Amino acid sequence: MVSSFVMPEPGRKPVLLILHQEQSTPGRLGRLFQERGYPLDIRRPRFGDPLPETMQDHAGAVIFGGPMSANDGDDFVRQEIDWIQVPLREERPFLGLCLGAQMLAKCLGATVCAHPEGRAEIGYYPLLPTAAGRDFAGEIGQPWPSHVYHWHREGFTCPAGADTLATGDDFPTQAIRVGPAAFGFQFHPEVTHAMICRWTVRAAERLLLPGAQNRARQIEGRLMHDGHVVRWLDAFLDHWLAGPGLQAAQ
Repeated sequence: MVSSFVMPEPGRKPVLLILHQEQSTPGRLGRLFQERGYPLDIRRPRFGDPLPETMQDHAGAVIFGGPMSANDGDDFVRQEIDWIQVPLREERPFLGLCLGAQMLAKCLGATVCAHPEGRAEIGYYPLLPTAAGRDFAGEIGQPWPSHVYHWHREGFTCPAGADTLATGDDFPTQAIRVGPAAFGFQFHPEVTHAMICRWTVRAAERLLLPGAQNRARQIEGRLMHDGHVVRWLDAFLDHWLAGPGLQAAQ
């Protein structure tokens, strides 16, 4: 759960968090933003919340995952994809996670599609940094985690003009960077133990998909890999929050 007792620092602009279900939370990310003194502006366009016309009043924006597809024809899906042009145009910090990363790719003309053999990534899987990704690890001062948590059946191609920072096996594009301040991660660094427990119970049928890991293996994977994910995410967020255009919000 997101901590409610952390007081935001005076003058800090909120981080815009875009969620897709009534009960969704920003997980670990919400806590980490609050610990850094940033208020949270949580919006759910699926349920009628508007999106800002400019990022002038926000320190950054994150679009989280969800059970829908970036290829769906729903108005809110198209609205979110189109809206990503706002932080891109203004070169403000933007982060897409899972569905959010696919929306970023779709916004830039890339392809979002299912695995050709119907495989899924649900659980902890290896993350393989590219040369650009290794350079980025040096930039933030923290190596990439060896394994990260996934929950998806679709992936995306790297759009023209973006850099692939990390790859994987079944879904080759795992992390991209677009310009100076926009990132898309196919995985879920925000996930908490409670979220894994909730997802694996409420959507237990997904664990039967080809390639998916069972609940016990996911819990074991968290015990093995989450410590490194936390260290990497801390370093990444410090770098991301110091991105172009954000100094005035500090």
